[in-house]
Amino acid sequence: MEALQRLAAAFPDAAKDIRLNLTAVLQQGALTPAQRFGVALAVAHAARSPELAKAIVAAAGDELPAPVAADAQAAAALMAMNNVYYRFRHMVGKSEYEQLPPRLRMQRLAAPAGAKVDFELFALAVSAVNGCGTCVQAHEKVVVEGGLTTAHVNDAVRIAATVNAAATVLAMTSAVSA
Repeated sequence: MEALQRLAAAFPDAAKDIRLNLTAVLQQGALTPAQRFGVALAVAHAARSPELAKAIVAAAGDELPAPVAADAQAAAALMAMNNVYYRFRHMVGKSEYEQLPPRLRMQRLAAPAGAKVDFELFALAVSAVNGCGTCVQAHEKVVVEGGLTTAHVNDAVRIAATVNAAATVLAMTSAVSA
């Protein structure tokens, strides 16, 4: 956790809550360490924060196996596409769009490198950050049917919210210092 603690130590006092929450949400809860760090990494990628992603990988060490890290990256990439598309369809609310096929390649959803339920959890966390209700509902259903509980989902979204906030703080502090 040293890498994340060093990063968070530089957060301004205005972001003290984020500084304290960043490591706390990754040390406790219903999720396995791989799930916690996978969610965190997926959201750091989705938030376009390479500095935060690097710190998460360093903090995770052996608790973030290569297939989990690869799935976190893939979930961030796929949700960057899917969240825009499905959020649009939902916001417009016209049945004509629902009838049209997406014609978007999404094979990684069906064949993740690691556990399917973990990939879906990463996709759920990124979708929550991106504000796609359709995707959040779809991925939440799959993870619950896959054996995870509402406590698991809640922990994943807590991590997602905190990592997203940390990425915002990093962007703010680098903009101020530039």
